[in-house]
Amino acid sequence: MKFGTRIKELRTQKGLTLDQLAQETGSAKSYIWELENKNPPRPSAEKLAAIASALGVTVDYLIGSDEQTLEKAEDTAFYREYSSLPEDTRRQIREMAKILGTKKAK
Repeated sequence: MKFGTRIKELRTQKGLTLDQLAQETGSAKSYIWELENKNPPRPSAEKLAAIASALGVTVDYLIGSDEQTLEKAEDTAFYREYSSLPEDTRRQIREMAKILGTKKAK
């Protein structure tokens, strides 16, 4: 799958408009449109990281440099965010995960 296609699919899955993704990444709407539609796109590393973060995936997933699934990319992005949270917040999330896991097992 092409880079631009991945951005567009993720953006639409998350219900974001071009304007909204542009605002979240500090970009222009036309820049996001070009990334989705021009071939080959040439984003800066900074913009690429911002787009991946806004879409909740890894840069590797966006550029297709590995065989990472969307689910794995989302998990990796989540873990990076989780790791930067205060310890008390991480503890609360772990407790919630245990509760949710128990409910699912029943």
